[in-house]
Amino acid sequence: MRRADRLTANARIRTLAGTALPIVALVVFGATVGAAVAASAQQGTLGFDFLSYDVAVRRFLDGGVLYDQSFEYTGGFGLFYYPPPFVILALPFALLEPNFAAWLWTGVLIVVFFAAVAAMPVSTRVKWLIVLLSGLDFPMVYGIKLGQVGPILLLTFALGWRFMDRPRVLGVATAIGTAIKIQPVIVFAWAILTGRRRAVVVGAVALLVVAAAATVIAGPSSWVDQATLLARLSKPIVTANNFTPGRVAFELGASESVAWAIQWLNWGLVGLVLVVGMLRAAPIASYLAVVVASQLVSPILWNHYALLLVLPVAWLLERGRWWATAIPLVTMVWLVDVTPPIAYPVLYWVTFLAVLREGWGRARTEAGGAAARTEAAPA
Repeated sequence: MRRADRLTANARIRTLAGTALPIVALVVFGATVGAAVAASAQQGTLGFDFLSYDVAVRRFLDGGVLYDQSFEYTGGFGLFYYPPPFVILALPFALLEPNFAAWLWTGVLIVVFFAAVAAMPVSTRVKWLIVLLSGLDFPMVYGIKLGQVGPILLLTFALGWRFMDRPRVLGVATAIGTAIKIQPVIVFAWAILTGRRRAVVVGAVALLVVAAAATVIAGPSSWVDQATLLARLSKPIVTANNFTPGRVAFELGASESVAWAIQWLNWGLVGLVLVVGMLRAAPIASYLAVVVASQLVSPILWNHYALLLVLPVAWLLERGRWWATAIPLVTMVWLVDVTPPIAYPVLYWVTFLAVLREGWGRARTEAGGAAARTEAAPA
């Protein structure tokens, strides 16, 4: 075959693949998420986590407490320990019939997921590939079925990534993420270290407004109640079915003291590597590293938290690092009973270091190019 003919054939294949990818992505995502949602609904467990939020808010509206202090371990039904501002998000759903509210919340999460993908500043091809990989990824499918807030956090992080140089968007998006779940607060530290202080001011104001509204609704004592409950339930070593490095080591036979040492080492290394990365790597890379670190430092690391890894995976794919497709494929739905627990902290660390390594090289290249242009400029 002549070279011109080969080029024409390759172009046709690329065109066909580009046309087929959105169709395949939507079919796979719809099939896996639809099957999980249908099975969960049949078993009466659709929106398991959402219904826990819903029960807490309904109890509160009926004159009871928002934070039930009787729980000794996390993971049980009915537990609510998110910050008081989360009540503002959950309150409208408490006005609906619980089963209908669970279906509506599930639909909202799916829409929010696609909004997050649309917000990612990557090519259309990579966006569709992320939809495909997410449809195969157990953490994403499971998180939607549970009614977890992961897709909402994914959207706030995606908006922060796309508009990292727009203080108002970055600040408000980070404030919303922090109000829903505390971990995204470290994005503000990243903003300070990378010179985005206006975003911190905007975010702080937004947080104060939301916190004031939550205090009016839930009462001043809700903050103390939430902190008390969170402190008592944050048990990374003895909490079953979570995937912190310490817990994984404990399940592999390490003593509790050794497991704690591993957990503290993990937290210390994350902090050290992250600070160095924020100071030395390119802003995009350090921001995405913060996204990974926000989950890696969590006292309890559920498997569905890993759905947030699709964000740095998208960036790695955009830069031609196709090996990154393996990150969500390791935890794909058909491997849920095969993938060992240790795979989760390993995947977090691989992604964490990969984006920093990619950004580190980019930062040096950009710095070298800037220096060369300066030297070449006429005096």
